[in-house]
Amino acid sequence: MPAFDIETAKALATALGVGLLVGAVRERRKADAMIVAGLRTNGLAAIAGAVSLWIDPLAFAVTVALVGVFVALSYRQTRDTDPGLTSEIALVAICLLGGLAMRAPPLAAGLGVVVAVLLYAKKPLHRLTRELMSEREVHDGLVLLASALVVLPLIPDRNLGPYDVFNPAVLWTLVVLVMAISALGHVALRVVGNRRGLAIAGFFAGYVSSTAAVAGFGQRVREAPALLRPAVGAVMLANLASLSLFVPILMAVSPTLLEALWLELAAVAAVLLAGGLLGLRGNGADSVAPPTAETRMFQFRHSLVFAAVIATVLFASAALNAWVGPRGAMAVAVVAALGELHAAVATVGNLFKGGVLSADEARLGLVGLLVASGAAKSAVAWVSGGRAFALRVGAGLALSVVAAALVAVFT
Repeated sequence: MPAFDIETAKALATALGVGLLVGAVRERRKADAMIVAGLRTNGLAAIAGAVSLWIDPLAFAVTVALVGVFVALSYRQTRDTDPGLTSEIALVAICLLGGLAMRAPPLAAGLGVVVAVLLYAKKPLHRLTRELMSEREVHDGLVLLASALVVLPLIPDRNLGPYDVFNPAVLWTLVVLVMAISALGHVALRVVGNRRGLAIAGFFAGYVSSTAAVAGFGQRVREAPALLRPAVGAVMLANLASLSLFVPILMAVSPTLLEALWLELAAVAAVLLAGGLLGLRGNGADSVAPPTAETRMFQFRHSLVFAAVIATVLFASAALNAWVGPRGAMAVAVVAALGELHAAVATVGNLFKGGVLSADEARLGLVGLLVASGAAKSAVAWVSGGRAFALRVGAGLALSVVAAALVAVFT
């Protein structure tokens, strides 16, 4: 038997805590349903799983099997009054989580919370799936999950084609991101409303991919042109969130450069924030009913077009890199910003740290990166949302570039 120490005590405490948490949730439902296992039973099952695995893996297997037998016998007695299997499956899960707590206590605690939430949220989840979600939304949700969890792991994750720039897994990830962001916008619009829903979805989508956010909100504009103004505001907020990621990137790569560029970054952030707030004041969105349960969450074809645009940009960037060579490192970084702005920012940070660029050259380089990224996003906006959407997105991004350029020149 392994020695008992403080880590073992913490693991056993985690197992007991998980069991008592789930047991407390089940105990509250005993008044309105026949529950197989309550507070004490779940706590004991978690401790049994933890102690048996601590003693020996074979003892753990026997314990889980015995819990399964007890669960089966209990189900035979209660199936006439409660034909569901939730309580029985939960008890087996708690025993397994008790064993997991001995190997990975944080993971066991997190999964225990997830199990407790699933058990507690029975009525809201049933209402969501049976009343609120339509067949079309379920279909789109399954397509999204299949694309992310089934197709993506099967796609080769290696560089192919000319210049080794085409990575099928990366491109498919972009397709999934556009679909996910569009679906996020759909949910936010249904829950919050047109103006605020787009703004919320836009800001958080920017932490995933601001370019994908442009494509996703462009789809919304094509479906409902009256959403043009709030959609543009959402794009500005997405770029604001993306800009905020410059701070940790430069802190990791070159903190000195961050100190030199903070005024330029603040000027860009102010313009993007103003554009996002203007989107909240749009009146056209009020005349458009929020999407219904029968509205498509995303357009798969548009997501494929977006990935094709990004692939073209990556090819152009790699071709220029091969043609210019190492002497054009800054030019290559600017072209790389057409496809991935954050990687380009990290490149500029490395060039500054290595003494290749001075502070003034890094400032101008930042402006160049913003110009390239804005041009790429304007092109994506044209493809996804049309001319009016692209002109407004391009104008907002151009104003942010002008703000950065003015600060760079006059400071």
